[in-house]
Parts: sequence; C-alpha cells; structure tokens
Amino acid sequence: MKRITDLTRRITEVMENVDFSGVVLIKQNGHTLLSTTRAYANRSDERLNQPDTRFAIASGCKIFTAVSICQLIEQGKLSYDSRLADVLSIKFPLWDQGVTIQQLLTHTSGIPDYFDEEVMEDFAELWKERPVYSMRQLNDFLPMFQHRHMKSAPGERFHYNNAAFIVLGLIVEEHTGQSFTDYVEQYIFIKCGMLDSGYFETDRLPRNTAIGYMDQEDGSWTSNIFSIPVKGGADGGAYTTAPDMIRFWNALFSNELLGEETTGKLIMPYVHEDDETYYGQGIWIDRRGEQLFKYHVMGFDPGVSFMSSVYPDHNVQVVVLSNKESGPYPITFAVEEVLVR
Repeated sequence: MKRITDLTRRITEVMENVDFSGVVLIKQNGHTLLSTTRAYANRSDERLNQPDTRFAIASGCKIFTAVSICQLIEQGKLSYDSRLADVLSIKFPLWDQGVTIQQLLTHTSGIPDYFDEEVMEDFAELWKERPVYSMRQLNDFLPMFQHRHMKSAPGERFHYNNAAFIVLGLIVEEHTGQSFTDYVEQYIFIKCGMLDSGYFETDRLPRNTAIGYMDQEDGSWTSNIFSIPVKGGADGGAYTTAPDMIRFWNALFSNELLGEETTGKLIMPYVHEDDETYYGQGIWIDRRGEQLFKYHVMGFDPGVSFMSSVYPDHNVQVVVLSNKESGPYPITFAVEEVLVR
C-alpha cells in the first residue's frame, strides 16, 4: 500500500512540475496501480482528459506496422530476407537493390528519409510547401523521398527512418489489397479488442479524442491541426487510449497477434542504438548490463507525446499519453524510480 501511495505522490508531483496534459495508466500483474488524468482534451471547451480519452501517438504505432509485416511473413507472402525490389512494384531508381525487409524493420536500410532527424528538427516545417490536408494515403509521401539517393549502404548502420515504415506499409497494401490503415484496424485493433483505436483524420476526429496543443513562451497556444498530416499511416499517427494500449501489449506477449517464434524475433535486440538502448522490429529494447530491462515504444509530434513500456521482470506496464509536446519522459522515469529500480 505504501508503494502505491509513494507512486501516486511522485507521479502527481512530476505532472505538476511539467504541467502535464494527458493520461497515465500503470498496471502490475494485471491490476491497476495508478490511473490518473490531468488538464484538457479540448481547451476551448474546457473538456477534461478522461481515462479513456483517445490520443495521437505519432511514431509509437510503428510497432503496428512491424506486426503487420510479420503477419504476412508468417503467411508465407514475404520473408525477412525478401528484397524490396522483389516485393513492391513501386520503383525507387536511385536505391540499392539489396535493401531487405529486415533492414527496413530495423532502421538499417540506408534509404533516404522524408524527415531526417539527424539534420532536421521541426516536423511542422515539412508542411509549408505541401499542405497537411493532402496527406491522407501512404502514396502521398512518395514524392518526398522516392527519387532521393541512399543515405548509407544497406545494413551499414542504424538510422531512424520514417520513410522505411512508409515503404513497409506500401508492401502491406500491395500484398493484402487493403489500405494499410484498414488492415491494421482489422487484424490488430479488432483482434486485440482495441475498439477505441484508429487512424482518425484531424479534420473529423471522433468523440472523446484529445486535440494536440503547442504552447508558446508568451503563454499563448495553437492546436496542431496544421502541423501534422491529416491522417496517420505506417510511420505514425494512429490514435489510441491507455486501456487499448494495455490490450495491445497483452495480445502481443500472449502470442495472439503472432506465433511465439515470430514474436520472439520482433522483440529481439538487433541493433545497438545508444548506451543501453537497442532496436528490434518496430520496438525499442533497454538493457541494464546483460539483463533485459524493458520493451518500449514512443512517439513525438507537434502537440503529441507518448511513451509506453513493459518491464517483464516486474510484470509492470506503463502508458503515458499526452496532447502536449512533452511529459511522458519524466513521468516514465519517475515510475521506474519507484517501481522497477
């Protein structure tokens, strides 16, 4: 009981310090340790965030793309070693013909990115010449990277790459005959019971969905409707709730979405990214020394921040969703200080 009291006090303190807006859900052994909300889902109407409010999760949904590809691999439609040139009819004339599915999944393909985080900082800058309302399908992103040169040789190094996941989504579309978002909603969201999740359009959000906000130094703010693509896809932009994210983790680790062997490959640390952090297939893995510490996903866009972590040795699951640009990092670290030291 004291531990839960300490956890609640610490998380409340951090939320106040960072002026958090969003939802925090922490579970252990299937039981809720903490479910709390703060601030507004809609500031204009002063509509408060609720435990089941839907939030955009930006790149946090790359794991849905990875699961989709792995489902097609299990069906024999693809393999990890399949070359991009052999599984997608769209041509990339300046790219190395040896790029593989596995390299795309692990950010080691070397292909160019439409938003290169090594040289670009402001995601919203992309949409000054290309209106966000025109970005509704994966094909809409192709002109932003299709005719660029390779950034590095395939397999040479880790380079976090949004375009790689756009390409993976295009492969899903070609081999299923469905739009990528329809596929994920049918074979992941519905299968997991994630009935409040979806790839919603910013110009017609469903009820109980948080609007993303960007705060200025002078105290003013704007919504993010002109700063992110109108509809998300394979590289990011899905919406989910805290309970739905827990449902996803439960389904993934109980092998309801993939077989045990394929799930094991998904969460294997393939690439050393930095310090104790590694990357699997659409998922981050942290170690402490030689020991596994956590699996996690995260996403950050203008007016969006999200982190969700699973700590296997402690049977702890954490979801932090926010409709501001920061907050999940310090809250997640505070959880780790109290629960999983």
